Amino acid sequence: MSSSFIWAVVIVFLVFVIIRKAVVIVRQGYEYTLERFGKYSRTLNPGFSLIVPFINRIGHKVNMMERVLDVPSQEVISKDNAMMTVDGVVFFQVLDAAKAAYEVFRLEHAILNLTMTNIRTVLGSLDLDEALSRRDDINARLLAVVDEATTPWGVKVTRIEIKDISPPMDLVDAMARQMKAEREKRATVLEAEGHRQSEILRAEGEKQAAILDADGRKEAAYRDADARERLAEAEANATKMVSEAIASGDIQAINYFVAQKYVEALKDFAISPNQKTLLLPMETTGVLGSLAGITEVAKAAFNDKPSGGARGGS
Repeated sequence: MSSSFIWAVVIVFLVFVIIRKAVVIVRQGYEYTLERFGKYSRTLNPGFSLIVPFINRIGHKVNMMERVLDVPSQEVISKDNAMMTVDGVVFFQVLDAAKAAYEVFRLEHAILNLTMTNIRTVLGSLDLDEALSRRDDINARLLAVVDEATTPWGVKVTRIEIKDISPPMDLVDAMARQMKAEREKRATVLEAEGHRQSEILRAEGEKQAAILDADGRKEAAYRDADARERLAEAEANATKMVSEAIASGDIQAINYFVAQKYVEALKDFAISPNQKTLLLPMETTGVLGSLAGITEVAKAAFNDKPSGGARGGS
């Protein structure tokens, strides 16, 4: 084998190595940092790039896609001294490859520790009840703090979620008892409200019944008053008729008034509880018989009216 052939092989090999070092292909979703004599020069975007071999070299291959970090479980003491176990998840994306490569060492580890520290800070400022019920507020506070802290690293934290908050079992049992007591309290309140509404409806019904009863009594009173008025009018007419008969000299009309007084007296005797026997004078029968005379007086009065009307017409 001649020396010229050996030198040709060496030259081909060197050319291949130089070309291999000069050609850089960056995959989609990544960016490479280029260093010249160990100092950052520029960032290579996805695709085909040429560099000067042995002078420039690839420093860091930075993943520019959004990534997810699981926050491991840790124990946190709340504001009211309750121990709880918390874990979560962090979503972040590198926006500046150079800052992510040279401003922080072990980027994912730094973001993870920063998130865990702020979880303890935020949850430590809240009571247990607030930590369990205000998860959205906790996530928003964590996102604002961690995103601000990672901005100098060229990183954008897009979301932080608390996956689980687990209080101790004794607190879980106490919360279950509290929830049961609260439900029983609401049931008692609803039952009392039902009784209250029932009493209101019953009172309203009694009120309406009283109104209707009062209206009925009022109507009955009106009817009774009307009946008494009619009776008084009849009595007045009868008295007028008898008075006219007395004025004309009819003795039967006088007997009518005397008999009426006898009847009233007999009525009082009859309803008296102390009277068992009634002794009537002999003339009482005659007086009572004179009541029939009122019929004659009435007939005479009615017979006189037409005749008088006829005379008036003549």
